[in-house]
Amino acid sequence: MNIPASDLERLNICRHHAPHDFYGWHAGTVLTRRPGAEAVELVTATDTITMTPAGNDLWEAPLAVEEDYRLRITYPGQPAVEVADGYHFLPTLGTLDLHLIGEGRHERLWEVLGANLKSYTTDMGEVTGTAFAVWAPNAEGVAVVGDFCGWNPTQFPMRALGSTGVWEVFIPGVGEGERYKFAVHGKNSPRVDKADPLAKRTIAPPETASVVSSTTFAWSDAEWMSARTDDLDVPMSIYELHVGSWKIGANYNSLRQELIPYLQEHGYTHVELLPVAEHPFGGSWGYQVSGYYAPSARWGSPDELRALIDDLHNAGIGVFIDWVPAHFPKDEWALGRFDGQALYEHPDPRRGEQADWGTYVFDFGRNEVRNFLV
Repeated sequence: MNIPASDLERLNICRHHAPHDFYGWHAGTVLTRRPGAEAVELVTATDTITMTPAGNDLWEAPLAVEEDYRLRITYPGQPAVEVADGYHFLPTLGTLDLHLIGEGRHERLWEVLGANLKSYTTDMGEVTGTAFAVWAPNAEGVAVVGDFCGWNPTQFPMRALGSTGVWEVFIPGVGEGERYKFAVHGKNSPRVDKADPLAKRTIAPPETASVVSSTTFAWSDAEWMSARTDDLDVPMSIYELHVGSWKIGANYNSLRQELIPYLQEHGYTHVELLPVAEHPFGGSWGYQVSGYYAPSARWGSPDELRALIDDLHNAGIGVFIDWVPAHFPKDEWALGRFDGQALYEHPDPRRGEQADWGTYVFDFGRNEVRNFLV
């Protein structure tokens, strides 16, 4: 496959907006990039074709007619693995999703951005994997990196979807529990590996990776939920606590056993949890958030937090969770200067920084930022 020199150079350094225009099947050729592979085969329903090295970790093979296929990849000292080609799939976001994101009106943002498990039925069988998507309008290139690719950004570059600033790629074979980040290449700035702003789970600090996560948690609090507005004229007694400070070694699971009897004994109707969203600095008590969609892994898993809330509701106790939209930390791997420029924060430092705290302030005038927060 003849790739123009300028496109090949940008693909090699992960600064290309449209890798799907070259990877996958195009005009009778399949092209894939597999760093470190010693052999790659193209497998169809009726044939197996040895792919030819094309330099720069690229492999190619002829395939006259577009059809379903798999890639059989052999790495040194390992058995061959067979995977579908993520560059042979359509975008995982639709035009309506992109329109609503641009207007700041997408009401299920976490289902289209971040990391979401997906499955497809193809001619050669079911394909499961993870759809990754991130908003980074000022970036020259974005890739997904993780344990599944040796944190090499050249293997899974993302495509920019129109002028929305959203980048997307589907990676077959990546599933629950995989660690990942977005390798963001800003204009005139080096690569920075960023935690996913919409990650649903994280690695406990001081680690900073995001984790592919889904849930099948079965809530049992329907009775409390349906009756929660019946007591508007009844007095409230709210107990405020910080999960990590209530008792030494406290976590979501231990609170299920110890907190609920305490609240009932003292007649509390509600509990207010100081911020549980992920944050890098424990001394902030959660008031400098880096992961707005992920409960802190310091104290357990997202499902363990769900179980705590479920138990509280079933005990007749309402739950408030502190939310922190006032500011966010400047850690390089987090939201700040996300795509090489001010994005989530206001570009004017007089409005975009909390000088006393050394933190950034959100750009509340931007549609996408308001949508991210609420």
